[in-house]
Amino acid sequence: MKNKSYVIKQRIDKSFLWKTNKPVLGKLDMELTERCNNNCIHCCINLPAGDADAKKRELSAGEIKKILKEAASLGCMTVRYTGGEPLLREDFEELYIYARKLGLKVLLFTNATLITPHLADLFSRIPPLEKIEVTVYGMKKKSYEAVTRVSGSYEAAFRGMKLLLERKIPFVVKSAFLPPNKDEIKEFESWAASIPWMDKPPSYSMFFDLRRRRNDVKSLSIKKLRPLPEEGLKVLARRQEEYIKDMQRFCAKFTRPSGDKLFSCGSGRGGGCVDAYGYFQPCMGLGHPDVVCDLRKGSLKEALEKFFPKIREIKAHDSEYLARCARCFLKGLCEQCPTKSWMEHGTLDTPVEYLCETAHVQARFLGLIKDKENAWDVVDWEKRIEIFVKKGDGLYGNKN
Repeated sequence: MKNKSYVIKQRIDKSFLWKTNKPVLGKLDMELTERCNNNCIHCCINLPAGDADAKKRELSAGEIKKILKEAASLGCMTVRYTGGEPLLREDFEELYIYARKLGLKVLLFTNATLITPHLADLFSRIPPLEKIEVTVYGMKKKSYEAVTRVSGSYEAAFRGMKLLLERKIPFVVKSAFLPPNKDEIKEFESWAASIPWMDKPPSYSMFFDLRRRRNDVKSLSIKKLRPLPEEGLKVLARRQEEYIKDMQRFCAKFTRPSGDKLFSCGSGRGGGCVDAYGYFQPCMGLGHPDVVCDLRKGSLKEALEKFFPKIREIKAHDSEYLARCARCFLKGLCEQCPTKSWMEHGTLDTPVEYLCETAHVQARFLGLIKDKENAWDVVDWEKRIEIFVKKGDGLYGNKN
């Protein structure tokens, strides 16, 4: 008789249990703080590490534990600790251990500068069960610290990653495409490939969100760092064949007009984000007062079952949005959504011109629209998507 395994591993979301009794909450983002020990030029949220007012307003360890306990009771499997810099919290270790004792996987977003031998030993002894994600801002001290604006941050980050490597703690790296480091892509990707857990090239943020807390001065400085849409395309399509295949899969699944319904994505369905001050919102960055729920006065369950479903029914009213975005089949590719409108304009439905331009540049490259053609005027969009998914060069061919 042949040996048979008594255990079959299966993704939980593929299990019949998930399909017949899907949990109320599948995953949760916990923004532990907006404070950060770096001062990155492009960051839409960071506050100074020593901001006493922000620290005073942050959720206490007890309040966070209460939220985590409810999350686990609702079926949550994974919590993402993010910030700011989550390791800046003096009670991080306590919160990490508590989440793991609840049976939650922990996905940690960090700049790695505050990883100590003690923390690395903790991650080795009690694995997070998700790869730690480290953002790297440059391959040289000059470029790295031109982004972070903090002396010593370069050495601290690579020291932290070395501690993870030495203890074989799985982590991956990503970056931000910025003027100080944009000429280091090849060097960065070559180095990233040496990390054992990097099973694909690193990702980059580049079409940066503006200041989340409505700071016009900082938003203007972030705007100046955004690459031209054509420059962003060069980064996205630097491995052209791979990029086109990814876009074929993406377009087949997501690209279509959304009509006047604002929330056409999955935000608020089985997940959400708790900000540093206890406000539960459908997705990271969406702090509009009409769509957040104060967990100091309510619960995750109430928000997920009563509040968020109402939010998802909100319709657009902005005339430009209705004339363009509601009819545009590039919705998804352009990332136009309530979160982006909130960060750009302080509304839920004002079109973000920069995102529209980047989407149209990509669509022309992929052969989905003609030169000078607006995607919201396209009637035969389904045929165009079908041809692109089958051929990979759309109706009008790719442009090298």
